[in-house]
Amino acid sequence: MAKIKGKEVGTGPVNFRAPSVAIRLKWVVIWYCLRALIRATRWLVRHPLFVVVPLLGLKAYQLWTGGDAWLVIATAAVPATGLAGWRWQWPDSFAQRIVWRLRGSRRLFMEYRTRWDTTMRALNLTVRLDDRTYVPRIVKVRSSGTVDQVTVRLLPGQILTDYAEHSERLARTFGAEDCRVRSAASMIPAWWPGGADGWMARLFAWALPRRSDRLVLWFLTNDPLREIVAPIPATDLPNLQALDVARREDGLMFRLRLLYTHLLVAGATGAGKGSVLWSIIAALAPGIRSGLVQLWVLDPKGGMELALGRRLFHRFCYGSDPAMDGASDAEYEAAFATLLEDLVAIMRRRQGKLRGLSRLLKPSRDEPFIVLIADELASLTAYVTDPAMKKRIAKAFSLLLSQGRAVGITVVGALQDPRKEVLPFRDLFPTRLALRMAEAEQVRLVLADGARERGARCDKIPETLPGVGYVAVDGETEPVRVRFSHITDEDIADLVDTYAPDLIGANERISTPEGVAA
Repeated sequence: MAKIKGKEVGTGPVNFRAPSVAIRLKWVVIWYCLRALIRATRWLVRHPLFVVVPLLGLKAYQLWTGGDAWLVIATAAVPATGLAGWRWQWPDSFAQRIVWRLRGSRRLFMEYRTRWDTTMRALNLTVRLDDRTYVPRIVKVRSSGTVDQVTVRLLPGQILTDYAEHSERLARTFGAEDCRVRSAASMIPAWWPGGADGWMARLFAWALPRRSDRLVLWFLTNDPLREIVAPIPATDLPNLQALDVARREDGLMFRLRLLYTHLLVAGATGAGKGSVLWSIIAALAPGIRSGLVQLWVLDPKGGMELALGRRLFHRFCYGSDPAMDGASDAEYEAAFATLLEDLVAIMRRRQGKLRGLSRLLKPSRDEPFIVLIADELASLTAYVTDPAMKKRIAKAFSLLLSQGRAVGITVVGALQDPRKEVLPFRDLFPTRLALRMAEAEQVRLVLADGARERGARCDKIPETLPGVGYVAVDGETEPVRVRFSHITDEDIADLVDTYAPDLIGANERISTPEGVAA
């Protein structure tokens, strides 16, 4: 026998006892209780009226039976006054938190609950096992003034494509103009420490429901994009990762990220590519005036689209009619190539400056954020006549698209034909915008495989809605439908007068072929 701390213990084989059933059951019960508590707390935070209204009713009943009437009136007046003040002071927040939730509850019970089971059976979206039919369940309905977001719990074996195939039938059944099928968003709020990948998200991931078994049906009940979007006022300090440039179909503002990315804009003639470019320029205008942003602009259409804003541009190069300006096609193509190569030289210098210190450039007045805007990219890639110039331009574009993002250089390119032979480096644009397209196949070329099946039917956009399109970002499966603001020549003139930097020798910033007047 051995002694441990003065006690005799056996020296034979050690026997390990598994925890008893009662202990395991206790921890299981605790685990489920914590999970239910977190879910209930989150639900009550998102639906405060379900807490406030019963408490007010209880208090009113107590005062009615044992107190004075004026106390009951005062008790009811307090929340009513608070709601009225909320509506008056912060109308957007009031609409999202109160009006939209009430509308969603009404739509849930009046529209979707009544016809849901019948619709699922008619579209063969049910599952039958052991003489029992299972129907997908509606989890919640969140409604705005224009869109109903119906969250659906999928049945085992179902995928998102099963519903995407019936999107048009679902829209007609529930009286909507359109229906798009989207993946369920993350349940982690944006204000949690670290976001969806932070420590709090990992800590409480076990208590949150799974999202892989859910999808969201976007029913467009009233299309706000049928109305022209007025120019959006620019902020004094533009947020380069969230520029207000367009309006979404749910009525909210669409914020475009430009810093550390590239944007491809594709659309047929008259689809509104000019609206997109000028909306971006307008959003960047305060940064141009302060020196935080520089615009380098290529307009191969002789400057017809962008020349009105030349005072805003740091460099401006255009092509024109050789018979009128006295320059040959080769001279114009050389001017484009020279501008692009100058920008590549800046990129190389910045890379050398950041090497070993940082992987990303933080824009400043000393090292501004440079946006290269190229209208009609096909004129700079597929339609260049001089083989040497074509090679120089293609090389410069490829370098800028593959290496420019980290050093604060973004390329915004617009074109009509998105085929590979027209734009060989099409896949180097992480952010893509598809306006009205001529063919359904072009939607796949610009956005991604399956984008049209999910609702991005760009070939169906009417010609009467210029500036309407779908934005897709790498890493996000569903494109967002938006409409960019309509900016007239008068708006451009006001923009230039307000934000053009007052620089001596501004004409020297205009890049034109040698011997051609700027």
